[in-house]
Amino acid sequence: MSQPPLHQQLTTLKQTEGEDFFRRQAPLFLFQNLRPSLGKRSYQQEAFGRFAYYFTNYNATAKEPLQLLFHMATGSGKTVVMAGLILYLYQKGYRHFLFFVNSNTIIEKTKDNFLNTASIKYLFNDVLNIESKEINLVESTNFDKGNEDDIQLVFSTIQGLHYQLNNPAENSLTLEDFEGKPVVLISDEAHHINAETKKQASLTADEKEELVSWEATVRQLLHTHAKNILLEFTATVDLLVPQIAAKYNDKIIFDYSLKQFRQQGYSKEVKVLQSGQPLFERALQAVLLSQYRYKVFQKWGLFIKPVILFKSKTIKESEAFLKQFIAGINTLSILQLEKIKIGESNSVLQRLFQYLEAQNVSLQNFVLELQEAFSEEKLVSVNSRDESEKKQLAINTLEEESNPYRVVFAVDKLNEGWDVLNLFDIVRLYDTADTAKGMLKKTTLSEAQLIGRGARYCPFAITAGQAVAQRKFDDEIEHELRIGEELYYHSPYNPRYIFELNQTLMEMGIKEKEGEGIQKTKKAIPFQKKKALKNVFNGQVYRIVLGPQRTTTRALFDEVILEKEAPKSTTFPLSILPEVLLQKSMDRLPFFYFNNLKKHFPSLRSAAQFRTSNEFLGSVSIALFGSTIDALSATQQLELATSVLIQIEQKLVM
Repeated sequence: MSQPPLHQQLTTLKQTEGEDFFRRQAPLFLFQNLRPSLGKRSYQQEAFGRFAYYFTNYNATAKEPLQLLFHMATGSGKTVVMAGLILYLYQKGYRHFLFFVNSNTIIEKTKDNFLNTASIKYLFNDVLNIESKEINLVESTNFDKGNEDDIQLVFSTIQGLHYQLNNPAENSLTLEDFEGKPVVLISDEAHHINAETKKQASLTADEKEELVSWEATVRQLLHTHAKNILLEFTATVDLLVPQIAAKYNDKIIFDYSLKQFRQQGYSKEVKVLQSGQPLFERALQAVLLSQYRYKVFQKWGLFIKPVILFKSKTIKESEAFLKQFIAGINTLSILQLEKIKIGESNSVLQRLFQYLEAQNVSLQNFVLELQEAFSEEKLVSVNSRDESEKKQLAINTLEEESNPYRVVFAVDKLNEGWDVLNLFDIVRLYDTADTAKGMLKKTTLSEAQLIGRGARYCPFAITAGQAVAQRKFDDEIEHELRIGEELYYHSPYNPRYIFELNQTLMEMGIKEKEGEGIQKTKKAIPFQKKKALKNVFNGQVYRIVLGPQRTTTRALFDEVILEKEAPKSTTFPLSILPEVLLQKSMDRLPFFYFNNLKKHFPSLRSAAQFRTSNEFLGSVSIALFGSTIDALSATQQLELATSVLIQIEQKLVM
């Protein structure tokens, strides 16, 4: 019988010895040598303590080089854990550390974090002191020279590392540099080095190239010395691949999920703002919210500059929208703002206009303010692969007071390794969803990961004793600084996409699945009996806020729209819609194909029965907000029916 995963063994030990067992194992000198403003986050203390306990108790008699993985949520501060472990291992006699990753961008960012004492993200204290001795951190090109009392750091991409080792040159890193001395290998975004492990699964062309180089190179280096250590860090190890799950069964020392990260208050709350408005009008909503946050932060004496990310599908589209945005801001008028003020019942946008009135800010002055705050010199585009070093530095220092940028235009460059806390709005400029069957949708997964990265909490406090790095206003819904603890994901009006996004977020652990917790103990109900479930069909009223020109806001983790955010409703049976329209709606959604419905409801005789019978759709009603059935066009009725079916599908597949 196989052993439970390592991290579960350690968690069982914690349950026996007490919740703070591993936190007590974390050496005090680590925090004395890390930057004081980083604080002592409980989960980071536990990560240090788990390693110290493992290194002392588990690894004492190990004959093989040590390899461990820290599986930690995006935004949870993996580099802080790296920095602390470097200090710990220095104290244990290690002097040589090789940091490698898949991207030059991440290399430059990490160098800044580890070596640039002037950076706001520098990880260490002004003076490093271990066992009453002052220590220096130095960058090396190899481990051949240098003071043996220094912490020597070599930075490389995995591709560059492979090239250097196979093409030796003067002053470059060679295999000889690893002989006769123990080295600590630190791999960030470590999921990139598992190509060889996936060789029994399907490999892409890029992964086949990695098979020859990356993982083999790392394995070769690890085994050059019996005391070598490989520390891997990632938020996205692919444990669904059996070979990878087996490889890491005894190596994952700490598993800290996005769900835990959010529940402990270290992330922003995430909300989706859907709108059917044209492109610039949707962008303008993000601009308005961003400036509203800026003004609220200013009111409370906080220098926090909210940043917007406009995400396009292609570089060409991003470049075109940049031009459109510049022109739109330059020609912005009072009339446009008045139209939003009158036409939008969305509560967060209305709070902005209420705030302006309370502060006696005229719309004319606010237009001028927006044109200054979002002028062309405040915009930065990072679409191409060959961005200048200056741009790379700019997008990684957006929190600094001297950094002028309020808006970032990008395609997919920032999905990995972007470390910015003051991102509050992500605007999805395209309306396509990956509809691949039987797997997490690639596009949606990428966007969910970006949301997780943007959800990192932007630290602030307004009273003494407040937790700087955690949410403070969960129970104060009306506090105006609550908007400073929220990330808005702006999306086209597309219920199907939002459904897919929610499913993906649940798979990632950001959102709790229905049926978790106390519901887990209930006996599962077979699909064939679901036809009698009253909470799916019989007498159920499904809420729809309809209108492509209307903006709706909801918490990404909530299933209902707050009453105060919704207009008045009218209720009517779904059967009032033409059956041909219901048929067309079902044809749009693969879940409602007859052969699939038959699997779930064996007694179902036809698709027509599903549409008309009181056991199924015939008993469903709709609460329509913002319109009446008579006012809807055929296209809008089709949209309405599709939205209801999506909600039903969501309940059935849980």
